[in-house]
Amino acid sequence: MTAKVLIVEDEAPLAEMLRYNFEAEGFRVAHADDGEEAEILVAEERPDLIVLDWMLPGVSGIEICRRLRARMDTKAIPILMLTARGEEGDRIRGLSTGADDYVVKPFSLPELMARVKAILRRAAPDRLADVLRVSDIELDRAAHKVVRGLREVRLGPTEFKLLEFLMESPGRVLSRTQLLDGVWGRDAYVDERTVDVHVGRLRKALIRGKERDPIRTVRGSGYVFGERPGA
Repeated sequence: MTAKVLIVEDEAPLAEMLRYNFEAEGFRVAHADDGEEAEILVAEERPDLIVLDWMLPGVSGIEICRRLRARMDTKAIPILMLTARGEEGDRIRGLSTGADDYVVKPFSLPELMARVKAILRRAAPDRLADVLRVSDIELDRAAHKVVRGLREVRLGPTEFKLLEFLMESPGRVLSRTQLLDGVWGRDAYVDERTVDVHVGRLRKALIRGKERDPIRTVRGSGYVFGERPGA
């Protein structure tokens, strides 16, 4: 899986423990210490799910949840609330504000992971699916195999990750910065030309004869894989 989780937690040991366990499960992870930083990272990272602590310094988690639900571009992002407040009234308040689920501290890590995966299966099934299909191209994550029509496509590890990231958002324009973050990671010391080089290699591997180029370059914006939804 390559789903991105934003952890909003001000307790450093707990945040580090969550990061370690989410990354061990294959998730990409971003972390914010407070509500203000969380709002910035939501805009920059576009997470697939937010694990949000209720009690944060400054702006509370419940207020951050309310703000995200009020905005068109963030209202659909799944939110799982983490809190020490276990009373029924608090649970109802958290859920009524827009949280998709609610976990009380101290919690079981296996239960937390199960809840996260259940939310993602409903909200972003392609992030967890073993097999991605777009048009005549199929990518099998478990087997690390790509097939176009009846032909197996041989890809290096970077081109495979790039294709996987593109196929998770068919029809969506992805900027070079988004591709760098999603494929190479935010800490990688590579520039945007690296994206163009690997897109070129991916195209070369995917296209044979008169086969259609599945990747469209959007000048000044980035790349689109497949057709736009509804096209």
